[in-house]
Amino acid sequence: MRDLAEKIISGNRRSIAKAITLIESSRGDHQDDAQALLNELLPHTGNALRLGLTGIPGVGKSTFVESFGTMLTAKGIKIAVLAVDPSSQITGGSILGDKTRMEELARDPNAFIRPTPSKGTLGGTARYTREAMMVLEAAGYDVIIVETVGVGQSEVAVSNMVDMFLLLLSPGGGDELQGIKRGIMEIADLVIVNKADGDFENAAKIASSDVINALHLMKPKSENWSVDTLLTSALNKKGLDIVWQKIIEFKNAMQKSGEFDSKRSEQIVSGIWIELNEMLTDKLQKEHQQKIKSLEDDVVAKNITNRQAASKILNSIVR
Repeated sequence: MRDLAEKIISGNRRSIAKAITLIESSRGDHQDDAQALLNELLPHTGNALRLGLTGIPGVGKSTFVESFGTMLTAKGIKIAVLAVDPSSQITGGSILGDKTRMEELARDPNAFIRPTPSKGTLGGTARYTREAMMVLEAAGYDVIIVETVGVGQSEVAVSNMVDMFLLLLSPGGGDELQGIKRGIMEIADLVIVNKADGDFENAAKIASSDVINALHLMKPKSENWSVDTLLTSALNKKGLDIVWQKIIEFKNAMQKSGEFDSKRSEQIVSGIWIELNEMLTDKLQKEHQQKIKSLEDDVVAKNITNRQAASKILNSIVR
């Protein structure tokens, strides 16, 4: 693991991919190796700017990421993209099409794209997104974008692992707010109305105005930052420079106020409890299958309630 860590720190792309595959593996020996690897990488993490990007399917997330990413690499900025795809509820796999939709960025030596299945994890992210970001930070990437599934209210979880949360909207959908849940609007640090070109340009301006009005009705997420709404055309590569300027303004404002570091500390602590929940569920399913099956049968037969069954499972662990 020490040799692998050294290759990652030197920026070896094959080693980066191997490390993320190891982290995502559910095998016990792989998980042990992954933790040993992360311990080696830990001193080299925390230096990248972490961005979350969400939006409903069809809003143009992949096109935006490719245009935005190629603009950044042209400036000499190294960028990594973790594109989380929805998983099949039947097979557990996913299309993983983001890499094929970002052909230009995928060929860029200063960019690294990693599609990964969500495997049913709520929050629009994969379970090991945090650890994958640590690997990419150790590899020297300056900006990491987590492009999420776009699942709705539960995607609030994304904001708990990134420095800045970007919400991508598109005009022309009838309801300009596109049914976006209030919870996502409240956690957005920057709203971007994409596809502001051609026949949609006027509609984009109307959508932007509606979003601004909606944001005025919400309590500000931070005292140190006012959420802006920007117009872009990822297809024509317009407005992307302004988006980057706003991101830098946000980072500077948060660092000056101390909120940047305090938020990261909160995320680290939150990550402990999220991982604990996952580990407890794994342990229960592996070591208490028979007891759980019996309780499930009792709930189905209406002998006990869901809460009683959950309480019995928890008590067996506590004892």
